[in-house]
Amino acid sequence: MHNRIVFAFLGLLVLTACQEQPYFQQSFSFKNNTWARKNSPSFKVEIKDTSKAYNFILTFRNSTNYAYSNVWVYLNSKSPDKAYAREPFEIKITDEKGRWLGKKTGSILENRLVFRNRKLAKPGIDTFVFEQGITKKVLYNVLDLGLEIEEVK
Repeated sequence: MHNRIVFAFLGLLVLTACQEQPYFQQSFSFKNNTWARKNSPSFKVEIKDTSKAYNFILTFRNSTNYAYSNVWVYLNSKSPDKAYAREPFEIKITDEKGRWLGKKTGSILENRLVFRNRKLAKPGIDTFVFEQGITKKVLYNVLDLGLEIEEVK
């Protein structure tokens, strides 16, 4: 019996050790699960190799008490050479019949926007700032917003 437990543990260790780690992964948790318009999560990422392509993954997590079928997010990006861009993106939370989209675990819902095969122009530190873009000053039942960057293989 003891040998089976040790073998299972070693097998689990090997499986988790072989998983590819993202190039960058960070999340911003909203205090009291409230995203006020004045709160703009910011992520600074150093990209050294601009010859490679990357997948950028934005993760929005909310509770099932979230009142809307979507959320608009503005992505403000600043490159190492100080070039600035502002882009709006819609994250759909429910379909047209009100059914949850994304991955649901208990009362937590996770939706992702994936931007595939993106290349950055200059090596250095890029800054990504996210603003909520709906007409309400405060969004309730928002848990966190995450940014993950993975190298395209």
